[in-house]
Amino acid sequence: MVARSGADDRGQQDRAEPVESLVSPRALIGAFRLALAAVTVVAIIATALDVLSRGPLNVFNFFGYFTIQSNVLLTVTMTLAGLHGLRAVDQPRWLEFARGLTTTNIVIVGIVYATLLAPLGAAGGVPVPWANTILHVVTPVLAALDWLLIGDRKRLPLSRLWLVLIYPATWLTVVLIRGATDGWVPYPFLDPSNGYGSVAIVCVGICVAMLLVGWLVFLASRYRPVKV
Repeated sequence: MVARSGADDRGQQDRAEPVESLVSPRALIGAFRLALAAVTVVAIIATALDVLSRGPLNVFNFFGYFTIQSNVLLTVTMTLAGLHGLRAVDQPRWLEFARGLTTTNIVIVGIVYATLLAPLGAAGGVPVPWANTILHVVTPVLAALDWLLIGDRKRLPLSRLWLVLIYPATWLTVVLIRGATDGWVPYPFLDPSNGYGSVAIVCVGICVAMLLVGWLVFLASRYRPVKV
């Protein structure tokens, strides 16, 4: 009878282990990241469908916005980090850097929207109100909190801070070329009609802001308030 009771206890423990793994901190954080990625995808799709309801969708214009691109990149890194969390495995080094860079980008989205675009009203955001809130407010705030609080990443060296400029510098170059050729610009403050001097100041300001926010993001990687 005693041997049987011991076997039953071991059986109960074996059955309990999968349940515990599903509710582990890593799994919960992974589920949160996947949920944020899913909501972001829905917001992007809703925005695209709204554009389609009013006419043809120019994919180059639609995906030319820094907001859309940054949210797409954030979705990719959040999905990958979420899957690693569900599997309870450490993230590769390249993913930690990618998360730091996409966090920098999306925080810039939130700052630019709050300071330059929100005052313009409907013209400063996407046409679907709830999607606009997701893409310009929710993702920047939650991505920043995720990076600041969840310590499942190693320290990012400041010697690699220059990496934060690669994507925005490329994006600005493409936007300026398009603005000078076909006349399309994603945001009014990059319109060549404002004068190239004004546009140059904005571009420098964006790069400086990227370096400043990136510096803070890289510094934050030294701290791990919630270790998982």
